[in-house]
Amino acid sequence: MLERTLVTIAETETIEEAFRRLNANMLGILFAQDAEGRIVGAVTDGDIRRRMLTGITINDQVAACVNRSFVFAHAGGPREQILKLLDQRVHVVPILDGEGRLVDVFSRELFNLSEESEVFARARSPVRISFSGGGTDLTHYFVAHDGGAVINATIKMYAHATLRRRSDGRIRIYSHDFRRTIEAANLAELGTGADLALIKSVVRLIKPAYGFELEVSADFPVGSGLGGSAVVSSAIIGCFNEFRSDQWDRHEIAEMAFQAERLMLNIPGGWQDQYATVFGGFNHMEFSSDQNTIVPIRLDPNIIAELEESLVLCYAGSGRDSGAIHRDQKAQHTTSDAVAAATKQKEVTRDIRRHLLRGQLLECGRLIDEAWHAKRKMSSKISSDELDAIYDFAKQHGAVGGKLLGAGGGGYFMFFVRPFERYQLIEALEQRKHSCSRIMFEENGLRTWKSRFPAQSGRPI
Repeated sequence: MLERTLVTIAETETIEEAFRRLNANMLGILFAQDAEGRIVGAVTDGDIRRRMLTGITINDQVAACVNRSFVFAHAGGPREQILKLLDQRVHVVPILDGEGRLVDVFSRELFNLSEESEVFARARSPVRISFSGGGTDLTHYFVAHDGGAVINATIKMYAHATLRRRSDGRIRIYSHDFRRTIEAANLAELGTGADLALIKSVVRLIKPAYGFELEVSADFPVGSGLGGSAVVSSAIIGCFNEFRSDQWDRHEIAEMAFQAERLMLNIPGGWQDQYATVFGGFNHMEFSSDQNTIVPIRLDPNIIAELEESLVLCYAGSGRDSGAIHRDQKAQHTTSDAVAAATKQKEVTRDIRRHLLRGQLLECGRLIDEAWHAKRKMSSKISSDELDAIYDFAKQHGAVGGKLLGAGGGGYFMFFVRPFERYQLIEALEQRKHSCSRIMFEENGLRTWKSRFPAQSGRPI
């Protein structure tokens, strides 16, 4: 931007001073100001010379030469509007604020670019529901028993993360769900304490070489059985990934989320949650000691819509400890009952996949019931008398089948129901103080992007 004194002139200044400024700014135009500093018109070299032919002199005031019907643009207006003015009508466009004061001047050669904006990274990662196979994705199981298999799908319930880089090394982390803020002078000071341990673990794994501010929130309660820990982890990793020139791919992000929770924090659990939230959609997953294979299931949109209308989520309450349940499963996995139950889970997983692809959803509902009864045999901690009572009550009021999502012990039940019996089931469950909700499937997995907030505009020059 040129100096203000080179592009503006008071109406009361002399024509001689106007010539001096016109020669200095090389634009061939000045903008006349009134006593309050508002722009009231434009003055060009041609305007002045035409008026001097009528008898005024260089000692007269500029006001006598001002063109008060001049072209201008409003501050904060579309950039394209200025370009269009320059393309067809004028060579110089003044930018005025709401009070008519000069903010900037654009010409065909002088077009100031926007100031660099502050950039934020954002991420949104969906939770999953599982239809069958939970427990067979535990490493100790699939290594010893010729692989594991699960089938799951992501739904429109998310963890959210926002990340801003700092110019210093300080760290600030805020968890909306726990209403907790952690601040540290640097990564070493952040430590490994129990307070927001999962978030700290992810950050320690990434080892960012800069300070940052991170906010995390979730649409679901802690201990929901929807794979929430993996969802939060992947959202955080996704935010940091936005600032990398060599970005991690989806497999790497899922593996990093697994490492942060399962290995660094030593929290037992399976593999499906991390892959489900990162990849998104319906997936059939197979796990072995050699590799993890994620195969998308492409369903007809009408099948997906019908499945959404046939499923009910019912919150059974929190209080679960997935780590303890998985530890018990590991202790029991060599017993004949547990082995037979896991084998049944894998069989049902294959059958559900086949019926899903053909749109035979009632059969899927019956198979989900079989999968739940099989899973209960893998550990006595998966269910309880209270949870069994909720399940039996749901079947008495229209549910064809269902299962407790996640490791068990609490969280959400998913029930399959026939047409015309959905609201009967919901009303009955809500009368027992169990909140129910719809399921809407999410075809996308982890989504990350950058957002920016432009620098303040409209400040007088």
